[in-house]
Amino acid sequence: MSKVIINSFEDFKAYEGKEIGVSEYLEIPQKRINQFADATLDHQWIHCDEEKAKEGPFGTPIAHGYLTLSLMPYLWEQIIEVNNSKMLVNYGIEKLKFNKPVTVNSKVRLKAVLKSIENLRGISKAILSIKIEIEGERKSALDADIIFLYHFTN
Repeated sequence: MSKVIINSFEDFKAYEGKEIGVSEYLEIPQKRINQFADATLDHQWIHCDEEKAKEGPFGTPIAHGYLTLSLMPYLWEQIIEVNNSKMLVNYGIEKLKFNKPVTVNSKVRLKAVLKSIENLRGISKAILSIKIEIEGERKSALDADIIFLYHFTN
């Protein structure tokens, strides 16, 4: 899969209303779930207690919803290469919805559509409609609108 190359606001504008791309799948092993639990101090049994989770509603541990969301920047970098930008700011998230739990050892990927982009006095405000999909599942793990501010140098 080749990355979409963006060098300017105009390059981004050409993708408005279109799918920018889809990342590769990334596996979510128990070790990653445990590391996220350590980082966030969220050790709820449904994520970290493999034995107890077998008796839970999913029959296995599930990833934290915010772990799944936190993979977005890594997966986004597989889709796009933005040049001539002196800074990228994560500006916000709108309409975030967790649709389906990501069970341990599942694989997820990002699908991104450029919903809109506008030039705010030299700062490009890009709103991406994203889905984090689970391999083999009809329903996505999550949907959201992600807002990035790109500060292009040209």
